[in-house]
Amino acid sequence: MRARILFLNVVLCLLSAAVATQTGGRIAGTVRDSTGYVLPGVRVDVNGPLPGEEVHATHSNEQGAFNVEGLLPGRYRVTFSLEKFSTVVKENIEVTAGLTRAVDATLKLGELKEVVTVSASVPVVDVQSASQVVTFSPAIEIPAQGRARPKYAHVEENPFRHVTAAPVSTFSIDVDTASYANVRRFINDGELPPRDAVRIEEMVNYFRFDYPAPQDGAPVSITTELAPSPWHSRYRLALIGVRGRDTFLAEQTARNLVFLLDVSGSMKDARKLPLVKQAMRMLTDTLQPRDRVAIVVYAGNSGVVLPSTSGDRKDLIHEAIARLEAGGSTNGGEGIRRAYELARGQYVKGGVNRVILATDGDFNVGVTSYGRLFDLIERERRSGVFLTVLGVGTDNLQDETMEMLADKGNGNYAYLDSVQEAYRVLVREASSTLVTIAKDVKIQVEFNPAAVAAYRLVGYENRLLHTEDFNDDEKDAGDIGAGHTITALYEIIPAGVDVPGPSPESLKYQTVTPRAPRSLSARGGPAEELLTVKLRYKEPEERRSRLMSAVIHNAPGPMSPNLSFASAVAEFGMLLRNSTHLGDASYERVIERGRRFRLDADADEYRAEFIRLAETARNMKP
Repeated sequence: MRARILFLNVVLCLLSAAVATQTGGRIAGTVRDSTGYVLPGVRVDVNGPLPGEEVHATHSNEQGAFNVEGLLPGRYRVTFSLEKFSTVVKENIEVTAGLTRAVDATLKLGELKEVVTVSASVPVVDVQSASQVVTFSPAIEIPAQGRARPKYAHVEENPFRHVTAAPVSTFSIDVDTASYANVRRFINDGELPPRDAVRIEEMVNYFRFDYPAPQDGAPVSITTELAPSPWHSRYRLALIGVRGRDTFLAEQTARNLVFLLDVSGSMKDARKLPLVKQAMRMLTDTLQPRDRVAIVVYAGNSGVVLPSTSGDRKDLIHEAIARLEAGGSTNGGEGIRRAYELARGQYVKGGVNRVILATDGDFNVGVTSYGRLFDLIERERRSGVFLTVLGVGTDNLQDETMEMLADKGNGNYAYLDSVQEAYRVLVREASSTLVTIAKDVKIQVEFNPAAVAAYRLVGYENRLLHTEDFNDDEKDAGDIGAGHTITALYEIIPAGVDVPGPSPESLKYQTVTPRAPRSLSARGGPAEELLTVKLRYKEPEERRSRLMSAVIHNAPGPMSPNLSFASAVAEFGMLLRNSTHLGDASYERVIERGRRFRLDADADEYRAEFIRLAETARNMKP
């Protein structure tokens, strides 16, 4: 009897599923911008059937496609929304059982409150016919055959260093954010990033932190903090935060820009030249009459598509961008020469003079050796024209080349994985991307051997400098834009705690005997100094550096929101890299701290997105 009842239940379930398949309808389509480029990440809300107003929510995928299934017959309203784009509402979408309603949308870059309502009459597709099922694919495809593989510089993780052997740590600051956007692209595509694609300092510096503004006319400020390490209970975590001046002059400064755009054959992919064109259009829309823009392109040869043009001639600039097509080999060196030549010709003293290079980094004609290419950039930067590098693409992304080009050109490197990231880099944070307020910024930390047994710098592996480089004003280092925040973390092993790994050879003449740190006195006297931070910077048009310093005392306290969230991002990077210093690190701890210290003012949802990425990666971990 029980077996018969179980059999009948199974049959009923199968019949119910079959009925649902026959009666359920579907709404599907593709979302694009006004230029025809697909828009991923668009929120799609399907309301209905009227008057029930049941809500189905989804997002467009990497190809701008969305799909909502299992809809009851009736009329629906579909709403498309994306930050900084107009909202489009399509009403009276009639859904029929067993059929698909194809509903496409075009969003324009504009005000969030702009709503376009369309009473839609859309074609019907028979979902039961295999030949008519809607499929989604990128707008442009390149055969996988013959593609180059992505190239990332090898990153050897910083080890713990004994203070008795290496009491000083020196490095250049890093304002690049490319690694975070690239890591996000990997995770959104359903795979974990290669280890060398994860640069922890770039992940942390993707986010803004609430550091005090500079005082007394200084272009930068230093913030410090000390707390227990979240992943090693006996260790400490020290934060060094640097904030660039928020200057109203950043909005008033004339811009002399040259768009240097790679239009070689490798740029045909939908994630490359079409995305670059959209990014340049968005930046063009922000120009003022005092600004000037020229456009140089390169493939087998280079050429000037648009001579230096006033920012009030947006029609000419947009038209020049629209005409760009990809094809041919890549002579990047010649394009760089022409771009700098144009920028020097329109140089604005005290203004923004910058070449914006957009490429996948695949240089294969002309100046192709790293040494000659970097020498060319170094020579050109002495003119006062700086470089911004925008990386695009997936399969053949030459990440190492682009990072080095930005470093040599007194600039920054960002990776564009979406039109939203292009908006963040070139519109929302244009001041910090384009307006330099301090250059050649270097940090040197001296540790007190009486309080510190060993330390390691978290990230910045390819930014390390020699001790003597700190006082050498000829040594190039990173630059800070208006409003930038830079964060560095040191994990510290206190004196008296065992240090993993072999001990350094004893020194005959310079032996320092560590001792347990002195605690605060009962009267609240000063604690023993743990370390001293020194920072050197130059004003943008000066050649001699200036010095700032701060002290961290050996008095760890509870984590502030700044250190809590920064440590969560760093821990996430360590997990993705499968670090040898993980200790008690876990995705659960990352997610918990990320949620707890997400800012109330996080209107841009960057931190919420970070939490989602950590949750996704947790489910993908090996």
